[in-house]
Amino acid sequence: MFTGIIEEIGTVKALKPGILELNANKVLTDVHLGDSIAVNGVCLTVTSYTENSFCVDVMPETFRRTSLGSLTIGSKVNLERAMAANGRFGGHIVAGHVDATGTIAKRKKEGNAIWITIDPPTLLLKYIIEKGSITIDGISLTVAAVTDLNFSVSIIPHTGEETTLLGKRIGDLVNLECDLIGKYVEKLLNFSTKESTPTVESNLTLEFLTQHGF
Repeated sequence: MFTGIIEEIGTVKALKPGILELNANKVLTDVHLGDSIAVNGVCLTVTSYTENSFCVDVMPETFRRTSLGSLTIGSKVNLERAMAANGRFGGHIVAGHVDATGTIAKRKKEGNAIWITIDPPTLLLKYIIEKGSITIDGISLTVAAVTDLNFSVSIIPHTGEETTLLGKRIGDLVNLECDLIGKYVEKLLNFSTKESTPTVESNLTLEFLTQHGF
């Protein structure tokens, strides 16, 4: 589990079929084989590491669902280690399981902030609510506005400096993970007991009940 608070910006060192190698520092201070590190919001497993780099395996399904396939050598990425049990919960519950990618549609400066508007797949909009949480490329952010077509977030200077988001251009893809709670609530509300519980045949009839005084 992650919080969406980015620890550092890493750099793509090498790309091989199914393998991504990244330069990093802070996230490697206590790394072990098998640890989880979120790369642009994608939970990946450390398969090898050195003092200043680490490798992860990336399966085809991950490439299909995320923007990792658009990375090139030298690309900057947001990195976060899995949350420590004794750490502060500064963001929100982030699984590192990307729902889909969205497209940067607009950006506008307002005071000390930058508004970023993102076009997500239409099916995701039902999970995105104003003042709710959204994860964009691994960054825990608050939804500032929602329309029938897109949503917007407002980026403070600190977030802009500590993440890659303001380096994105119009048309670039970003990874989106919607709030987990909404998805679970929807699943439970739509769950059909008729489909999951075997039908038990009964011989109880109205005639039987009448004959026995009911």
